[in-house]
Amino acid sequence: MMLSISEALNKAHHQLMEADERVIVMGEDIVGGAGLGKGEGLGGVFGVTSGLVDKFGANRVIDTPISETAFVGMGIGSAMTGLKPIVEVMFCDFMGVCFDQIFNQAAKVRLLSGGRISVPMVIRTTLGAGDSSGAMHSQALHGLLATAPGLKVACPSNPADAAGLLKTALEDDDPVILMEHKGLYSLEGEVADDLPPVPFGEGQVIREGCDITIVAVSRMVHVANQVADVLAQGGGEVEIIDPRTIMPLDMNLILKSVQKTGKLVVVDESFGFAEMVISRVSEEGFGYLKAAPKKVIPLHTPIPYAPGLEQEWLPSEAQIVTAVKELVGE
Repeated sequence: MMLSISEALNKAHHQLMEADERVIVMGEDIVGGAGLGKGEGLGGVFGVTSGLVDKFGANRVIDTPISETAFVGMGIGSAMTGLKPIVEVMFCDFMGVCFDQIFNQAAKVRLLSGGRISVPMVIRTTLGAGDSSGAMHSQALHGLLATAPGLKVACPSNPADAAGLLKTALEDDDPVILMEHKGLYSLEGEVADDLPPVPFGEGQVIREGCDITIVAVSRMVHVANQVADVLAQGGGEVEIIDPRTIMPLDMNLILKSVQKTGKLVVVDESFGFAEMVISRVSEEGFGYLKAAPKKVIPLHTPIPYAPGLEQEWLPSEAQIVTAVKELVGE
């Protein structure tokens, strides 16, 4: 069936909560509308949690105050004591408010308890620019979050992966950050009715080619695919890899592709991930490279609010084409 990313995530929430009464959902405005018993649980600003409160009640679908420190901490505590919380942080920019809870508590509990206590918790959040939301509502922090030992980070680019990664995340003993691009919520794709889980650490070849490898994350997968369509008109064959999870990262898939093509471009909206991939390929697959890898990432400035400037800030098709042609030639 065809579902949008927001619809697939919503269906996954319903299935998970039906299957296990320990699953709870909490966050700012996740009820929305008139709330319990009114048939108007709109599900927050993106509609992902629509209808949950009317079906599962206010004890399991919890609207929280505007305090990420408090409700992320509540999620950690509830996970430590036997529940399976899905915590929604409306924009990943707001994670700066609760970095202590995420980096120093959730990520370290299992280690510091000698494995006696786990934190089966999912933090869902949005990332990404492109809608003029400004510098404090548009960041992509997956590159930063992936540097914290103890955290797993997933960045789906399509509806099936979004739902499948959420299901896998909730079965993990470690905290998982599921980062959803707010510009992709309406993107539709084919999804199996049972929403099968998507394994962590297994990337996907979106498009096969032999001239160059492009590793792209989240919305940039679709931008890279548009570039590949353009280059194909001139006979270019671009291979596109969607890592799906960036921690753990499927380096075997990336290295296998680079071994075939000899050239690598990494396209991302965050800072840090592209550098990590290029560093590891240079270390683990240096002999495969026929040229120095390139990255296409944003300008290292806060994200502009003005639409024209924001588009200049974002990685573009033209920048990717330039990087590819510099490596492969015209």
